[in-house]
Amino acid sequence: MTAHLAERLARLQDYFTEDPQPELSGRLTRMVGLTLECVGCPMVVGDRCVITGQGAGTVEAEVVGFEDDRVYLMPLTAIEGLRPGARVVPLSAASRVPVGPELLGRVVNGNGEPLDGKGPLQAEARVSLSGDIINPLDRAPVRQSMDVGIRAINSLMTVGQGQRLGLFAGSGVGKSVLLGMMTRFTNADITVVGLIGERGREVKEFIEDILGDEGLARSVVVASPADDSPLMRLRAAMLTTRIAEYFRDQGKRVLLLMDSLTRYAQAQREIALAVGEPPATKGYPPSVFAKLPQLVERTGNGRPGGGSITAFYTVLTEGDDQQDPIADAARAILDGHIVLSRRLAEEGHYPAIDVEASISRVMPQVTESDHFSRAQRFKQVYSRYQQARDLISVGAYVKGSDPETDFAITHIGNMGQFLQQGLSESAPLADSIQQLLAVVPERRSPDRSKIPPVADGGGR
Repeated sequence: MTAHLAERLARLQDYFTEDPQPELSGRLTRMVGLTLECVGCPMVVGDRCVITGQGAGTVEAEVVGFEDDRVYLMPLTAIEGLRPGARVVPLSAASRVPVGPELLGRVVNGNGEPLDGKGPLQAEARVSLSGDIINPLDRAPVRQSMDVGIRAINSLMTVGQGQRLGLFAGSGVGKSVLLGMMTRFTNADITVVGLIGERGREVKEFIEDILGDEGLARSVVVASPADDSPLMRLRAAMLTTRIAEYFRDQGKRVLLLMDSLTRYAQAQREIALAVGEPPATKGYPPSVFAKLPQLVERTGNGRPGGGSITAFYTVLTEGDDQQDPIADAARAILDGHIVLSRRLAEEGHYPAIDVEASISRVMPQVTESDHFSRAQRFKQVYSRYQQARDLISVGAYVKGSDPETDFAITHIGNMGQFLQQGLSESAPLADSIQQLLAVVPERRSPDRSKIPPVADGGGR
């Protein structure tokens, strides 16, 4: 009897010390558009959950806001089979994504799941989607140049390792093709490409035709086409940055190409408006302009002696409006901008880079003085010709009226050829600089010995 009581007490003691946690679940009460409301399930913003639909179907969602006891959810997958009162179960495991060298040559979605049909990912590690914030004073300064293989950029807008630039253009002027050339011709160790909100056809064409087998072999592609949920598009942009951060922490020189930053902002706008945030500038809520620097500032150089992330973000200028709210905000937080001109594209000038409107803010720190001064001279001569272009085209300009304009007319043919580049033509950084030094002679200083002296007025 004593042994029986002792065994029973031991079982009771084990029961109370285990302190089992009951499985929490809530229920779906409302669905409007892509916004779901849940009650009875306390969760924090960023938590993920599973909603049980009819049959065996489930919908994965993420918490994006709350009000009183109501929790706002945004689906990550297609909404099918949901009904009032559907069960909502939180996912206990934190959202973690795969990273590692096994991702090279692979195409994944915003959750890190493979899209290329090459089998499951056996990633080296799984990390949280949000990386550690680096103290800006701990970052290495931008002091070394990065070869992107594009002659006009290498010579006139030299890119530094750890720089963040914007590629501003309207639709159909060659942004994606230019990004594909960079992936094939750059001297970076690894390229991470984020295709955010693009058409599904363009995703396949970019991977097969523009990127090619050679470019894909040392690249990681994160694709979230336009028909994905806005939350999935946001996650894809964050995953692209997180993968680049991982390789940077491994000491690699990473080239990050994101197409496009505008689609990222539009996805955040959809979410913010759906949960009731008031619109501000041209329909964009304030949270959009807070999200942009949070994403961009994660790139750049790491700590001294470590790796770097050199980032290019494409920015769609709707109607070729350079004052678009997203374009204006991106220009302020990036380290330079490259503008593609529709006029040049229509003239068959490729790449259609507007050298007058483009600038690299770190170029003085990563170039030699002779190279930098010759690039300035190139822009001055090119700009002088553009100013007189209308007069020249109608024959109203008289040769000899202005020596600088005459000089520009003489050299504009060579300058135009210098700025153009074939799709399969690589232009290394050293070759680009040498060609720049040859295409436009340096400005000659006037011979002071031939200038007559100024008459001395005797101090009167």
